[in-house]
Amino acid sequence: MTYGIIDRKNHKCYTYMSKVFQAINNAQLQYNWLITDCVCYPQNNDIEKLLNQEYCWLTGDELSAIIEQEDFQWIWGCLCGFTKDITMEEVLKYPLPSAEDYNGYYQNPVSLQHPLSSVEIVPSDSSWTLIISKGKNIIDSYLKIYPKCEELLIVNQR
Repeated sequence: MTYGIIDRKNHKCYTYMSKVFQAINNAQLQYNWLITDCVCYPQNNDIEKLLNQEYCWLTGDELSAIIEQEDFQWIWGCLCGFTKDITMEEVLKYPLPSAEDYNGYYQNPVSLQHPLSSVEIVPSDSSWTLIISKGKNIIDSYLKIYPKCEELLIVNQR
């Protein structure tokens, strides 16, 4: 089963990944990350160039180090986490995920955009953050810190 939440109340205007990572108990370290459709504003030019490509592939440690170096604003983006046994070559056999063009988050059953991903974090239009996961533990951890989030399953029924 896939679980999802939408956070519209705790991080208005943009998403700070340091707060997301803290809320999921640094589970990002367990994955490799494909980052696509990214609009963010780091002051570090190297980070900006890295993230503003068509796609970026980072280990959880590399992604965490970037955020520790500079916790910048994420306006849009699709961060797809893959278990470490899945290679970038396998991931790139599929279309690149899009933060704007995927409706599966907003339909039941909630689905991950990339067929090989285990978790997806989607800062969306400076308005909300979506977290979708095959594991309920990531969702439960986030909800402990930010209980005002809504479960996508319920939101999508409206």
